[in-house]
Amino acid sequence: MIYITLLVLLVGIELLYFKIADRYNIIDKPNSRSSHSTITLRGGGIIFPIAISIAFFLGSVSWELTLAVLIVAVVSFIDDIKPLSQLPRFASHVIAVGLVFYDLNLFVESLWLLPIVFVLLIGWVNAFNFMDGINGITVLYALTAIISFSFLPTQVSSLPLLITMGLSCVAFGIFNVRKKAKTFAGDVGSISMALFLGYFMIKTILDTKQLGYILFFSVYGIDAVITILNRIKKRENIFQPHRSHLYQYLANEMGFSHVLISVIYAGVQLLINGLIIYMDNQGILSGLFVLELLLTLTLVYLLLRALIVRKVNKIRL
Repeated sequence: MIYITLLVLLVGIELLYFKIADRYNIIDKPNSRSSHSTITLRGGGIIFPIAISIAFFLGSVSWELTLAVLIVAVVSFIDDIKPLSQLPRFASHVIAVGLVFYDLNLFVESLWLLPIVFVLLIGWVNAFNFMDGINGITVLYALTAIISFSFLPTQVSSLPLLITMGLSCVAFGIFNVRKKAKTFAGDVGSISMALFLGYFMIKTILDTKQLGYILFFSVYGIDAVITILNRIKKRENIFQPHRSHLYQYLANEMGFSHVLISVIYAGVQLLINGLIIYMDNQGILSGLFVLELLLTLTLVYLLLRALIVRKVNKIRL
């Protein structure tokens, strides 16, 4: 009953935010780089940091993780309203990662490990933000990760927090997973959710001693990394908006439904996650298998991307 009440509360908060966003003109105007064609309310993802704040008052989450999410959320929300320079955004990420490290007691680990985890977490947060480009993709992918973490025996104590964040995804998804979205997550939503998921990835690996769980983020990770490498090869500014992710080609040039693409991305990731959980439960999840699966997924992605790009180039001609 408490979770039904919480869902109703979160939906109500989202509706209240829409009135505020409409009043203060917090909108996303389409441009040549956009995958949408109509003006849409921005920042609906503010429900994610609000949800973690509620979880904190309910005693379901530490103050360190709550503060970390709120710091990046506040800076990102300001950036959604009035673009900021790189410095305050990066500074908020560094502080937030430091809080995550403190929460997970990582500062007692080997010194060589800290910069690696730091780079990976910062990279994940930015990659997740870059992937937020079509209706439904961010919230469905986040919900897939949250559901997957919830099935892990090591995360039983975190279930109330995971359920709360999952309900925030449902509340946001009601208005985002549709042909014409009522709202977009904005940086406030994508970055705060990315940090939250990154926290649980690190926690899961520490709890299980199994690096293979990093494949929970493989679909996003492969698309983001390959796209960045392609842009570097073309000498493009990787921090500038673009339309060269595979999902963007599918949505913009190929004309596939945003929601369909988002469901496919989330569905493929859910299948991978289910396989990883099953193999670990059977005690057969080896480093070699993880590497082979990652290479296979990357190869499939490259072949599919090459095919789609070839078709896109023919359409443009």
